[in-house]
This record gives sequence, C-alpha cells and structure tokens, in this order.
Amino acid sequence: MTEKAFQDYYPDELSYCYGCGRLNEHGLQIKSFWDGEDAVCTFQPKPYHMAIPGYVYGGLIASLIDCHATGTASAAVYRAEGRAMDTEPPVRFVTGSLHVNYLKPTPLGDALELRAMVKQIKWRKVVVEVTLSAGGEVCARGEVIAVRMPENMLKS
Repeated sequence: MTEKAFQDYYPDELSYCYGCGRLNEHGLQIKSFWDGEDAVCTFQPKPYHMAIPGYVYGGLIASLIDCHATGTASAAVYRAEGRAMDTEPPVRFVTGSLHVNYLKPTPLGDALELRAMVKQIKWRKVVVEVTLSAGGEVCARGEVIAVRMPENMLKS
C-alpha cells in the first residue's frame, strides 16, 4: 500500500505511544487508513497477546480500539477542515473516555479488523465508534471520546 497511515503523519515527539507510535520499537505500531467514510486498521495478534489459550487478551483489544479511534479523530478533523495531514498546526487527540463492550471471545490466530466511524466532530472533541472483528465476526465494540491534546503535553 502506498498510502501513508494516519500515524505516519504524527510528529516525532508524538510518535512513542505503545499502541500507535511508529517510533516505539516495542509497541503495537498500528496503522489506520480511510476506507470511504470509515477508518480501517488490521492487526495480527501474536501468541504472547493471549488471555487464555486460543483467545486474545482483552486489554490488547481495548488498546487497539483506543489508538485506532484517536488516530481516526485526528484524521477526521483534518478531513473536515479540508487540509492535508502533514499541514501545520498538527492536530492530535488523547483519550477522554474509552468504553468497550466485549461481545464474544476473540480468537487468537485470525487477523483483527478494526473499523471506526466518526459520530461527532467538535473543535475540542470527536466521538468515534469502533468495531473489532476476527474471522468476519464482530467480537468487540467500543466508543471513544477523543479530546484535543492539551498544549502542555507537548512541553518537556
């Protein structure tokens, strides 16, 4: 795929998140892309992402939903403002609220598909709904209220 992921546009100083940071060599390094009005992310869990034999750890599922949603929130604001993701000032979001419903056990082995839909965009917050599927079956649903990153988080 030649298209850059949302996370590839994050400035270096904001690219260390365990879930979505491209500069975190021990992280998940998820990649999210537009698919029409939805944002999609595919993640292949490893055997060490296990909860019990054969099933994915719920904390991983929550992390994937969280980071896919905050990345989608950023991309949605750029899209709504009609500007490219590499323009200044950067738009970044953090998690204000994360709610996950685990609908059925998520099998380990299948690639996981996350599909996000933006429900609401305001200047300070974006509401994103996410489904997580394995083998074509929805295993979890999440809602994230993503809030614009406070400026003081950028200062060391």
